[in-house]
Amino acid sequence: MKKLKYLSFSLVFLFACQKEVLEKSPIIGITEENFYKTEADAVSAVNGAYAALQFELTPAAHFRWFWGDIMSDDSEKGGSGPNDAPNLAALENFQGPTNTDFLEAEWAANYEGIYRANVVLERVPPIEMDETKKAQVLGEARAIRAWFHFLQVTYFGDVPLVDHVLAPSEYRIGKSPAADVWALIEQDLVQAVADLPKRSEYPLADLGRITQGAAQGLLLKAYLFQSKWAEAKAVAEDIIASGEYRLVDNYNQIFTSGGENNEESIFEIQYMNASGGNWGRNNANEGSFSNVFQRARGQFEGFGFNLPTQDFIDEFFSEGVEDPRLKATVFREGDLMGDRGFFTKDATGFPHDYYPKKYFSNKSEDAPFGDPNPNGGSNDRVIRYADVLLMHAEAAFHTGDETGAKNSLNQVRRRVGMREITDVGPALLRAIYHERRVELGLEGHRFFDLVRTGRAAEVLGALGYNDDVHKVLPIPDSQIQASDGALTQNPGY
Repeated sequence: MKKLKYLSFSLVFLFACQKEVLEKSPIIGITEENFYKTEADAVSAVNGAYAALQFELTPAAHFRWFWGDIMSDDSEKGGSGPNDAPNLAALENFQGPTNTDFLEAEWAANYEGIYRANVVLERVPPIEMDETKKAQVLGEARAIRAWFHFLQVTYFGDVPLVDHVLAPSEYRIGKSPAADVWALIEQDLVQAVADLPKRSEYPLADLGRITQGAAQGLLLKAYLFQSKWAEAKAVAEDIIASGEYRLVDNYNQIFTSGGENNEESIFEIQYMNASGGNWGRNNANEGSFSNVFQRARGQFEGFGFNLPTQDFIDEFFSEGVEDPRLKATVFREGDLMGDRGFFTKDATGFPHDYYPKKYFSNKSEDAPFGDPNPNGGSNDRVIRYADVLLMHAEAAFHTGDETGAKNSLNQVRRRVGMREITDVGPALLRAIYHERRVELGLEGHRFFDLVRTGRAAEVLGALGYNDDVHKVLPIPDSQIQASDGALTQNPGY
C-alpha cells in the first residue's frame, strides 16, 4: 500500500484575514469565517501542516543531507563542478556566505511549517468533534511544530520561538535562547506522546501520520542533543518496550520502494511519484527532489550531488572486513545502478569513484506522468528503529549501564552479521559512534552527531571547522534585514 498522501491543501488562512473594502460576503468558496467548523476541516488543516514536511525546494534546495552529510566528512557537494551551487561548496568548507538562498529557503520553510501547525493548534480546539480525534489532530500538530523548531535550533542555535500565530505587530521578533526553544520542543512532544495513537492503532489509510512512537522518537532526539542522558534512556526504553517496532531482517531492503513504512520505520516523511508536481510549484509538490539530486549524471539522468568520501568508505573496512552495509549505502565502480545500467566513469561523464545509493531510484519508478525530476517517490527516513537502539546505547553508556548499551548496540550489529562488541569504557563509546556512522550513513546525521558529541573540531578542523563559529549555521542576511535588526547574526559570521 502506498503511503498517506499529504494534501497540498490551499491554506485559506494565509490570506483570509484581508477583507475587501466593501466587506461583501463571499458568493462561493471557503473563507476563514466558514472554515474550521467540522472534523473534516480539522483533518484538512493538519494535512496542510504535514505538507510542509515535504518542502525541499522552496524556492532554493534545502535537504537534511545538505547539512548533515555534505557539511560532514561523509560526503562532498558533487554536482557538475565547482560552479554548480558554489554557495553550498562554501558552506561545506565552512566559508559560507550569510546571504545564500539555500539558508533562506531552509529558514522560511521551517517557519512556514511552524505557522501551519500553530494555526491548527489555535483553530481546531473550538470545533465540535470527536474528542479522541481532536486530541490526535492536535497531537500531530504539536509534533510537527516540535520538528520544525528542532530543525531551527539544531541548524541555527538561538532562534525566534514561535508558539502562536503571530500578529503583524510581532513579525519583527528576535532570538530566544536555545534552552527556551528546547523547552517548547519537549513540552510539545510530551503532550503529543500522551495524545497520539500507537502505530498499530492507526488504520492502514493513515499510514505515514505521526504516531505516539514518532513523537517519542523526536523527544528522544531532543533529550540526546541536550545530553539529558537519563531522560533519553527512559524514552528509548519505552519505545523498545512498546513492541511496535523491530529491525527488518534485510538491511539492503530498507531504502527500496518496498521498504517504505516498514516495521523499522518510526518517523518517515512521505513522498509520491504520481502527484504531478513540477519545478514551478515547489510548495505544492508531493514528490522528492532527493532522487534526481543524488543520482549520478550521464546516462543515469541525475545531478550527481552528495558524493561519498574515501574516508567514509574506509570506515566500513575499519574492523578488518568489509561491513555489508557498504553495498546498501554506496555505489562503487562496476556496480549495477538498478535498471539504469552499470556504473562506469564513462557512463557518468565524471571521474568520481562513489555515488550514494540510499536515495537511488530506478527508471521503472519514474513518475508515470509529467516530469520525473520533481516527482521522486523515495520517502525520507528520519528516524529508524536502529537509530533508536543506537541512541539508547549512547544514553545507557552515559548513565553507567554498559550492559544495556552493548545489548542495544549488538542488536544492530547482529542484523548485518558483524561481530558482537565486548568493549568497555571509552572503547565502547567509540564503537557506538562508529556504528552510528555506518548504520545511518548518508541519512543526514553525521555533522550533527559530531557537533553534539564534541568531536567536530577534531574530525572537521582540517576542513575549516571552528567550534566557536560553526556549531550552527549563519542566520540568513535577508531575515536580519527583514527584522529591522531584531535578529542578530550568529558569532563569527
